[in-house]
Amino acid sequence: MATIEATQAPTIAQLNDRFRQGDHTLGQVFTTPVVQALTSEEQQELFRLVRIFDDFTPDNDPWKEHEYGRIEFKGEQYLWKIDYYDKSLKYGSEDPGNTAVTTRVMTIMHSSEY
Repeated sequence: MATIEATQAPTIAQLNDRFRQGDHTLGQVFTTPVVQALTSEEQQELFRLVRIFDDFTPDNDPWKEHEYGRIEFKGEQYLWKIDYYDKSLKYGSEDPGNTAVTTRVMTIMHSSEY
């Protein structure tokens, strides 16, 4: 199983990048209360920073799937995380590299909400 996952990592990373950068046909985006309390302009800037994030390192991306990031915005730390669900959003996806059976869910939150 680990070998299959390792060989799928480039595909999963590419799909996660597409999703994070704005291809919302691949999933849904959720925000937490602290993010929702930001002004519309602040939210737009935070979302822009998430879209352009590319600071993936072995520390924050050990599986090389580009499913997590931490950014600084207005002197505060914000996180985004992509999870993989089946199409019904009831269970985890058995195959995150297959868009026919996977819905990505990205949550954007303030670090205090983690």
